Amino acid sequence: MSAAEDADAARPAPALSVVVPSHDRPLRLRWLLNALAEQSAPAGSFEVLVAHDSAGPETDALLRSHPLAVTGTLRTLPFAPGTAGPAQKRNAAWRAAAAPTVLFTDDDCRPPATWVAAALDACAASPGAIVQGPTQVDPDELVVKLHAPHARTQVVELVGGEPSIWAQTCNIAYPRAVLEALGGFDEALPLAAGEDTDLAWRARDAGVPVAAAPAMLTYHCVEPASLLARARESWRWQHLPYLTRKHPEIRRSYAGGGYFWKPQHVRVPFLLAGAALLLRGRPLAALAAVLPWAVPSLPSYGTGLRGRARAVSELPAHAVLDVVEVAALARGSVRHRSLLL
Repeated sequence: MSAAEDADAARPAPALSVVVPSHDRPLRLRWLLNALAEQSAPAGSFEVLVAHDSAGPETDALLRSHPLAVTGTLRTLPFAPGTAGPAQKRNAAWRAAAAPTVLFTDDDCRPPATWVAAALDACAASPGAIVQGPTQVDPDELVVKLHAPHARTQVVELVGGEPSIWAQTCNIAYPRAVLEALGGFDEALPLAAGEDTDLAWRARDAGVPVAAAPAMLTYHCVEPASLLARARESWRWQHLPYLTRKHPEIRRSYAGGGYFWKPQHVRVPFLLAGAALLLRGRPLAALAAVLPWAVPSLPSYGTGLRGRARAVSELPAHAVLDVVEVAALARGSVRHRSLLL
């Protein structure tokens, strides 16, 4: 046995394993690893496992040279480029983890220095439970969200002190025993998104408690995107009806009696009626028809003239995204025989 292997064997097992799936985001991944290197939790109390299928050499170079790797805190699970989805990568990483608790996050997150310590405290306070923390927009990138109308980010709020029904893996901890009992994330699901929600609901059905941990805060990046990119991304939600059919309890969170994913989707028929009237050369009637959709959909940029003008200018893009989402869900409803719009 080598000296390095002797040192690994002598090192006590960590209390927490941080699992990160990654794909061709070397800069974002570096920022995440830097944030993990600055955690206030005691050295040796956690480890980091990154599973990735990145094509470029930058990710491998980063994972070999980062200070967390040098100290033995970071371990890497590489896949052939483009061969593994998030579920496969998360499964491989938690199965290789050494800790009894697995804390999932994403490679586009950047936690504050208290994140791991807060997770350790929250999991100790709720033994055997799935523990979810909130996710907020990265304060260093908030200006991007305010100025890029189609920017992508992730916000998870613990409304009323309750965990989110979606159980997003950007910030959630599972007992390893629960993952083993359930077999982890279902890699066979016909989903481009939603495997995290499916796992949490299977755990709920098995009687596993779910707890909220407001202090277990992390930050999510903001990525500028074009309207076309956002529309393409929205198409992945066509598999949400399948998830809803598999876990019908989720319908309680939907609008319109449980058949509309978002409240604004209920009002999309007004938008379509307005478009039809406009094509018939009746602009005033079209304007009147879309008002029930437009008024609640108006973004808020303050009460000043400039803010209101910007909000109105963005309405056409919101209309495109709402129609694309409803179309994707309609397609999924037919495919999976579960109505959701």
